[in-house]
Amino acid sequence: MRVFVTGASGWIGSAVVDELLAAGHEVTGLARSDASAAAVEAKGARVRRGDLDDLDGIRSGAHDAEAVIHLANKHDWSNMAASNAAERNATQAIGDVLAGTGRPFLIAAGVAALAQGRPATEADPSPFHGPESPRGGSENLALEFVDRGVHTVSLRFSPTVHGARDHGFIAHIAAIAREKGVSGYPGDGTNRWAAVHRTDAARMVTLGLEKAPAGSRLHAVAEEGVATKEIAEAIGRAFDLPVASIDPDDVQGHFGWIGSFFCMDLSATSAATRELLGWTPTGPTLIEDLDAGAYSPS
Repeated sequence: MRVFVTGASGWIGSAVVDELLAAGHEVTGLARSDASAAAVEAKGARVRRGDLDDLDGIRSGAHDAEAVIHLANKHDWSNMAASNAAERNATQAIGDVLAGTGRPFLIAAGVAALAQGRPATEADPSPFHGPESPRGGSENLALEFVDRGVHTVSLRFSPTVHGARDHGFIAHIAAIAREKGVSGYPGDGTNRWAAVHRTDAARMVTLGLEKAPAGSRLHAVAEEGVATKEIAEAIGRAFDLPVASIDPDDVQGHFGWIGSFFCMDLSATSAATRELLGWTPTGPTLIEDLDAGAYSPS
């Protein structure tokens, strides 16, 4: 299958490209820089130059493909309105091109705010609608295209997709710990984050492309929830730092923008995904990665 991948050189996207190629698919990756283009080409994939603001390029990539996997996101925490708008516009552009074709359209999403007081499941609908909501409400927008003849599948990733050289949330929290000289956790540290190793997440995406019915919501979740206190303790061990509770009133001051996320319970299950796809995570756990030095500065 000819697959167009946005975010092809990113943390998750680069692993997905590896899995797709290993499964025999032809891949074209969207790349916005010379370095990104070189990285995609080095894997044996084709390159389409552009970014999320290049809607004509995204439309062309979708038109030429038999399937689209949309993983790119600006993640500009200083201007979330712009990030959300770019995500929604790209989703709309891809959906419009694929309408009536029956082609697969897999789109990245998350597990945040899906459920209160329990782990989120695949049956939980996203509460985010409209351009002003997180990710521009792109998950629901993409799923609306099922009624227009698009084989949409939502890829809900754990808040931490971990592994060596990860530069996401856990890497940022570890950097704060090194800067502050203490590995902190919010309150009593009992709120939990779902987690999945990068290679397991990439394998789930490829299986989702090949097996998931239209309208599916898939959860890239290997661990239902790792307590934030456990995460902080593992960071403390990794960098020989003391571990301490951070008063909820001081969380934003201590952690900055990521503090609001670190306070959230972001647990989720993946029982339905595992049964549907025959997917069994086999990679290291988050704590195992931390203990093995995956987040040590290179």
